Amino acid sequence: MQETPLCLRVGHFLPYSMSDSNTTDFTNPSTFILLGIPGLEAAHVWISIPFCAIYVIALLANFTILFIVKMEPSLHGPMYYFLSMLAISDLGLSTSTLPKMLSIFWFNSREIDFSACLTQMYFIHCVSVMESGIFVAMALDRYVAICHPLRHSAILTNTVVAKIGLAVVLRGGMLVLPYPFLVRRWPYCRTNIIPHSYCEHMAMVNLACADIRVSNYYGLFLAFFLSSLDVCFIAVSYTQILRAIFSLPTKDARLKTFGTCISHLCVILASYIPALFSFLTHRFGHNVALHFHILIANMYLLVPPMLNPIIYGVRTKQIRNRLLRLFTPKGT
Repeated sequence: MQETPLCLRVGHFLPYSMSDSNTTDFTNPSTFILLGIPGLEAAHVWISIPFCAIYVIALLANFTILFIVKMEPSLHGPMYYFLSMLAISDLGLSTSTLPKMLSIFWFNSREIDFSACLTQMYFIHCVSVMESGIFVAMALDRYVAICHPLRHSAILTNTVVAKIGLAVVLRGGMLVLPYPFLVRRWPYCRTNIIPHSYCEHMAMVNLACADIRVSNYYGLFLAFFLSSLDVCFIAVSYTQILRAIFSLPTKDARLKTFGTCISHLCVILASYIPALFSFLTHRFGHNVALHFHILIANMYLLVPPMLNPIIYGVRTKQIRNRLLRLFTPKGT
């Protein structure tokens, strides 16, 4: 494949002994070597500072959302249940990558077991698919709330919300399941060096010394088909929402109703735009510097889990008020 030489060229980023010892002939290594951000090894410690800060903010913000939704009875509704699902997936996405990434940056701990690498790869892509499904569920909630307000509680009951959540989890788990099975069956006889900061699917597949078209085609199918399907569903939902909004009699009513959708639209943009940019640069940006590829891929995994709870915390009055009461002493 065309991308394989890129993986083989990373040897010049390492000391000669490491490069030589890991590019000799072997079959199916038990461990892989994660390079972090190739070409920026000298700046790893400095890069780790904003990465660690983003991770800490993501943890605090998402746990705060979960705590507020649990403790506030008025937030026990479909919109906030879906928001809690998003917070859990954000925690899973960032925690599956950041601890290992920081160990590379701080302690040069680059080795990762083959099974652990497969698990990380599966979890990253599984949670990403789940998040896309949660955005669709949130769009459905907004559609029902605005277009059928009198039937909202009757349509989106707790049972229905639980079934939607289960469907989102099963969809992510089943669709991504071929990834680790395909990666495990390929022979690896060139190198065990992954020029990445985490076990990304195509970064692993490109190390195989076999015909990897099946993995390539399935990855492209999943990326384009699933993303297109989810985006189309969200677009149809918002088309109906906008029609309902423009039919309202007053400008204030239209603005107030549309304001309930702003948070959802912002988190969609915060997630889909970095994901699309990362995918396009990885697939077609062959002249783009490798470290830029890796940084963009990291931003896709790190920034949305930090931004999503902040957007909802700032934009949603109920969450904002509960948060203020939480940190305001009683009697003031």
